[in-house]
Amino acid sequence: MVSFLFTSESVNEGHPDKLCDQVSDAILDACLAEDPDSKVACETCTKTGMVMVFGEITTRASVDYGKIVRETCRGIGFISEEVGLNCDTCKVLVHVEEQSPDIGQGVHGMGTKRPEEIGAGDQGIMFGYATDETPELMPLTHVLATKIGARLTEVRKNGTVKWLRPDGKTQVTVEYKKDESGALDPVRVHTILISTQHDESVSNDQIAADLREHVIRPIVPAKYLDADTIFHLNPSGRFVIGGPHGDAGLTGRKIIIDTYGGWGAHGGGAFSGKDPTKVDRSGAYIVRQAAKSVVAAGLARRCLVQVSYAIGVAEPLSVFVDTYGSGRVSEQEILEIIKENFDFRPGMIIQALDLNRGGNKRFQKTAAYGHFGRDDPDFTWETVKVLMRHGKPVKVIAGAKF
Repeated sequence: MVSFLFTSESVNEGHPDKLCDQVSDAILDACLAEDPDSKVACETCTKTGMVMVFGEITTRASVDYGKIVRETCRGIGFISEEVGLNCDTCKVLVHVEEQSPDIGQGVHGMGTKRPEEIGAGDQGIMFGYATDETPELMPLTHVLATKIGARLTEVRKNGTVKWLRPDGKTQVTVEYKKDESGALDPVRVHTILISTQHDESVSNDQIAADLREHVIRPIVPAKYLDADTIFHLNPSGRFVIGGPHGDAGLTGRKIIIDTYGGWGAHGGGAFSGKDPTKVDRSGAYIVRQAAKSVVAAGLARRCLVQVSYAIGVAEPLSVFVDTYGSGRVSEQEILEIIKENFDFRPGMIIQALDLNRGGNKRFQKTAAYGHFGRDDPDFTWETVKVLMRHGKPVKVIAGAKF
C-alpha cells in the first residue's frame, strides 16, 4: 500500500467566476426553454458595479438579458454594494451577435442535418472520470470541498449563520492509500481550509466556532477526522470585501472545480453558457456517464474515458479508456463495451441525455457546486446505464473474462 495526500478545492456560488458561470447558464436556460434549437456561446464577465454579457447567440427565443443578469445576482445574494454587488443598480452591458454561418453550416447545416449527422461544434478532447471511493462515484476530496461550499451557502441563506456573505472558497486534503491494483481508499482528512466572506463586525473566534459547528460538522463524516486534522478557517484574518468588488470574474475559469477536483484529466474546455452542440459540454457529460456506468457495473474501481472530436464531424476521432490497473477485465474489453453502449455523435448525445431542454434553472444549477456527482433528475448524465455485451447485460465476476 502506498500512502499519499491529495487536495481539491471549490468555490461558492458568490465567487465572481461562479457568478459569471451562473449568468451564462441562466441565459442558456432561457434560450432553450423557448427554442430547443438555440445555438448559444455566452460569456460573462464582472467587476465592481458591472456585469457584461457577450458572445454568439442564435435563437428564436425572446431573451431579456438585463433581467436575467439581475435576477441571477439577486438569487446569489448580491443585493448591495456592501456585499460586493448591487443587483438593482449595477451596470449591465450586453454585446451579443449571432453564430457565424461558417460554423453553423458545418456543424448543423443551419438546421438541416438529422441528429445523427450533426457535427461537433469545435475540435477538442473531453474526459469523464469515476471512482468507487464515494457513493456518488466521485473523488472524496472533491465531494467534501464542494459540499462544504454548498453548506456555507445553505446556512447563509437559511439564517443559521447570519454574518456570512456570498463569496467563499474551500479546500480539502485527504490521505489516501493505493494498492497494487491502482484502486484508492481514503483514510483520513488531513486538512480543511475555508475562506469565507463575512460581515464587518464578526470576530475571528466566532467565525471559526460557527464554521466548525454549522459547516464542517454536518458535512465531513466523523470517521475521517482525528486529532491531527488541520483546520485553516479564514487564515488571512479578514475577508469583508468580496464578490466582484474584491475580484474580477469571468465565465469558464473554474473548470477543475466543475469536474473532478484535479483527479482524472481535463481537456481544457469550459461548460457554462454553451448549448449541447458544443462538445466541450455534451462530450464531457456523456463520457462521465460512460465512466460512471463502468465503475457501477464493477468492471473497474476507477475509470477514465477520453473522447476527441473535429469541428463539423459527427463521429469522434478517438475513444480511450484507462482504469489505472483497477479493472476486473481488460481495458480493451471495457472499451468495446463502452462503444457498444454509448453513441458519441453530438446529435445522439443530445437525444440520449435530453440536453436541448432548458428552463427550470436546469443548466444554471450546474454552474455552482459541480456538474457531476449530483442527485438531481435534470443531471441526466449521472444516470447509470445498464451495460450490455452482445445484447446481454454485463455481469462481473472478479477475475473473469467475457
